[in-house]
This record gives sequence, C-alpha cells and structure tokens, in this order.
Amino acid sequence: MISNQFGFFIKDQLKESMISAEKVAHVQLGNNLEHALLVLTKCGYSVIPVLDYNFKLYGLISAAMISESILGLERIEYERLETLKVEDVMQTDFPYVKENFDAERVVGMLVNSPFVSVINEEREFQGIITRRIILKQVNRFIHSKVEDRK
Repeated sequence: MISNQFGFFIKDQLKESMISAEKVAHVQLGNNLEHALLVLTKCGYSVIPVLDYNFKLYGLISAAMISESILGLERIEYERLETLKVEDVMQTDFPYVKENFDAERVVGMLVNSPFVSVINEEREFQGIITRRIILKQVNRFIHSKVEDRK
C-alpha cells in the first residue's frame, strides 16, 4: 500500500508526466510484420502499442514476438514478414488503465512491464506511463523529503 502523502504526490505527477499518444510510436492493425519491425528498429523501443484506424488500443507488439513468428524448423522464414499481420502475433493481454487511473495500481503494473497504456472510456489510446517516469518521481519525492529534514 502506498502512503497517502506519496500517493497524492505520485498521482499528480503521473497525470502530468504521461507521454501523449501523439508522441508514442505505434503500428496499426493490418500492418505487416515487416513494417512493425521497421518501426520497432527505428524508434529503438522493445514494445509498442497496436492501434486501429480510430486510434483504439488492441494490443502490443515486440521484436521478440515477430522473431518468434518467423522461426521455422530449419531456417528463419523472412518471407513471412510480408504476409503476417501484427494482429496475428500481437499480445492482447497487456497492462492498461483508464484516464482516471489509480496510481497504486499503475505502480504495481509497472513492476512487470516497461509501460502502462492509458485509454479513455471509448478505448481510444491516450498515451503511456513508463517505469522511468515512476522512478524519476520516486527519486524526486525521496530527495524532497531529505531536503525537508535539513
């Protein structure tokens, strides 16, 4: 359980620190795996969201998922990159919260995930909260408490 003092601090900071959807690299349903791999490689992220054409969140995709999907018994089947779609291999069970999220729940989700996606009531992708953001806020909170004691 997060203390009330830290809970209020972190919730205010998280809402302000969320990376907006416009700044988050993503792919869309219908994109082939070759395109997804290009986006992942160019942006340097390990995992990115999969959205539909209305910006609704449907899953996550990673280079590891793509690699696994093109491994054959005797060789890597690169030609499958053109024919397989992101929805064929994406992860559909992933951490997300709605805009009025509970900070403690987000912190718990970030233990096992590099980011948590934020959606609105219509499931439209709003952005992400990263583990890095949480750690920066924890660091800021700790340092503010140390300064208060001086």
